Amino acid sequence: MPSAVRPPTAELAAEFALLSDPLRLQIVLALTEEQLCTCHLVDLTGAKQTTISHHLRQLRDAGVIVGEAEGRFTWYRLTSGAFAATLGALVGLAAVEGAPRLRPACAD
Repeated sequence: MPSAVRPPTAELAAEFALLSDPLRLQIVLALTEEQLCTCHLVDLTGAKQTTISHHLRQLRDAGVIVGEAEGRFTWYRLTSGAFAATLGALVGLAAVEGAPRLRPACAD
């Protein structure tokens, strides 16, 4: 992957960190299927409401999900392009057959 296309390292690491928690990953995967509210995520994951809310806040703060209030409930969905840079980086890594040697050997 050319370096001009590669996202900044800190940004990429932050997105990987978001997905490194099994519960957050489960939430993200569920939101790829449909919009859900906290009570649905509690039912799907078996986690406590406060734990789900904590993870939703982290995902919201990172800008990968948005919530839309409707009465007493907030419906969550992934933002458009969420994790696009991360997925692009993974695809780029998977396509690498072997990097060329671009630098001369170090002098002893």
